[in-house]
Amino acid sequence: MSEQTISANRAKKVQNLRFYSQLFSVVINIWIGIQFYLFVAYVKSGGAGTSISRPPGVEGWLPIGSLVSMRYYIETGIINMIHPSGMIIFGVIILTAFLFKKGFCSWVCPVGFVSEMLGNISDKLFKRKIKPPKWLDYPLRSLKYLLLFFFVNIIIFSMTTQEIKNFIYTDYNIVSDVLMLRFFTDITPMALYIIIGLFVLSLVVRGFWCRFLCPYGALLGLLNFISPTRIVRNEKSCTNCSSCTMVCPSFIKVEKVKEVYSDECTGCLACVDSCPINKTLEVKTVRKKWSVPSIKWAAVLVLFFWGSLFAFKLFGPWQNNVPESKYFELIHQAESGSMTHP
Repeated sequence: MSEQTISANRAKKVQNLRFYSQLFSVVINIWIGIQFYLFVAYVKSGGAGTSISRPPGVEGWLPIGSLVSMRYYIETGIINMIHPSGMIIFGVIILTAFLFKKGFCSWVCPVGFVSEMLGNISDKLFKRKIKPPKWLDYPLRSLKYLLLFFFVNIIIFSMTTQEIKNFIYTDYNIVSDVLMLRFFTDITPMALYIIIGLFVLSLVVRGFWCRFLCPYGALLGLLNFISPTRIVRNEKSCTNCSSCTMVCPSFIKVEKVKEVYSDECTGCLACVDSCPINKTLEVKTVRKKWSVPSIKWAAVLVLFFWGSLFAFKLFGPWQNNVPESKYFELIHQAESGSMTHP
């Protein structure tokens, strides 16, 4: 069997694993969304019908509240039990990004999966990956960092510990997940137009939301610079065939660098697996001491992320301590839109 055939088979295995990992995450999130919708409907009905429990995993969609909880925990050592799983999911995502580059984005994130599927459609429509010119690309990429700075400045630098505590225990924060659901079930025309616009733009420019607007992705991208793993290119054996550059969804010119050192690298490993020359592109630990086979790196990433969440689900903290009666008390206020941000 030729070296090229072995490389192609390896690439297929790794990228198939990535696809199924993303698909698994999408299914889990849809299941959580349906269960949460039924829980809210049950509460709105005043408890009529079959009791539906609230899925704690919905808190993964509350990254701003999770950042607030994380700061409060770091400063006080107290895990607030209103949205405990939100902070846990946030922490696991951060740790995953540190250990496996921006791997959450390309291996787990359901929004990233949708963005990637739209990008694949775009590639087929236009027969090539469309990237804005540098003079436009760099200013647009800065937008997600400006959004990140906005939230970090308020939560980390502007709010006092007491203000953080006051926010955590407000009625607004208790039903922030319900308010998030209401955004989709009672979406405004403006919000709908924005979502449609993002879909269209993602069909024109691959990964438009992830590349230019996602503050979560900006935070994880910064962790790329301190991650203990690197994608390293062997200049001596590299033939500059451009296979790695052509498959990179983040438009990184892999064939031109000694190692991929970029905030845009999502750790998808497409470049590593596309290389036809054995041991020319490899995942290596910091200082380039040990090479890690891409399939093993990928498997450990997936097991680490989902295994960590499963462990917390079993042993806690995971479930919140908000009594069902509190949801009955606040649900109609949240659903009416009369509840304002504190």
